[in-house]
Amino acid sequence: MKTILRMMDHLYWANERLFEQLRAQEVDNPEALRLLRHIAVAEQVWLARLEGRVSKGFALWADGSLAEAEALMRDNERDFRRVVGTLTEERLDDVVAYETQSGVPFASSVRDILTHVVLHGQYHRGQINKALREGGASPVTLDYIVFAR
Repeated sequence: MKTILRMMDHLYWANERLFEQLRAQEVDNPEALRLLRHIAVAEQVWLARLEGRVSKGFALWADGSLAEAEALMRDNERDFRRVVGTLTEERLDDVVAYETQSGVPFASSVRDILTHVVLHGQYHRGQINKALREGGASPVTLDYIVFAR
């Protein structure tokens, strides 16, 4: 449980650092903003699944603004803290049944879902940094070890 909690704390920290960087540089990079919004909406999909709600109908790949993505991620952080705060080590192995966006049924453990959420966000934050660099903006260091230090 401690590892999952620590990984989630890194996710919240990395999102905040990224927001700070994007605001400070007044970044208007459509690709970076699209990826940022994608992370936020994907987190909402997984929250819905963890809470037993239908996860269809989310627009995973739409354009959006920094303000929109930031608002979504702040809501996600609040909701993930609430959901994860109720878990025990034993409940991490509970299985959640859900359907993909295209209606294919699956089942995954809570542990695997939370691990996916963390790794999915980190993957796309790396893509955002690449888009920033290519657009002439400065990327931000979001490595776990920097957070841990």
